[in-house]
Amino acid sequence: MGLGIIILAAGQSRRMRGGDKLLEMVNGQPLLRHIQQAAAAAACPVWVALPGPGHPRAAHLLPTSLPVYVPDAAQGMSASIRHAVAALPPDISAAMITPADMPELTGADFIALAGAYRGQILRATSAHGQAGHPVIFPRSCFADLLTLQGDQGARALLAQAQDLQTLALPGTHATTDLDTPEAWAEWRAAQRP
Repeated sequence: MGLGIIILAAGQSRRMRGGDKLLEMVNGQPLLRHIQQAAAAAACPVWVALPGPGHPRAAHLLPTSLPVYVPDAAQGMSASIRHAVAALPPDISAAMITPADMPELTGADFIALAGAYRGQILRATSAHGQAGHPVIFPRSCFADLLTLQGDQGARALLAQAQDLQTLALPGTHATTDLDTPEAWAEWRAAQRP
């Protein structure tokens, strides 16, 4: 089967002060649906890490996406990565991992990353080279991903990677993540013509 895509959507949106950033509207639909549709453009299977089947986000799971429930999501991003990687079947040889809160990612971005993958860790950057997401990890990294702890994601693993490749995506597609109501308002204002 090859490449699988993991969308990390089990976070608690603490900085949204009661709102849920993954249910903010982007292009006329909740961000969680937007990011799944963008990922699906790469024609790879998509897994979505969610807090649980009763969480409001679960109602926005696309029929083509596979849920992975993360009962210990409060432990941080690493819990979502561990559960999602553990759910991948043996025929998945690499995992493209992205946080769900990235409204500028497009189907073309996912297609470009999938097409550029050559077996090493591949990390998306902004057009100016700033490290961002998604990141593709080969199966040789899965054991390390399964041992991650805390809310830093795979940052330590990426820091020590020997053969990391990068691919620049347009503008700030790979680096725009919005965590507060103010950041959302500022981003929306900048989108207006």
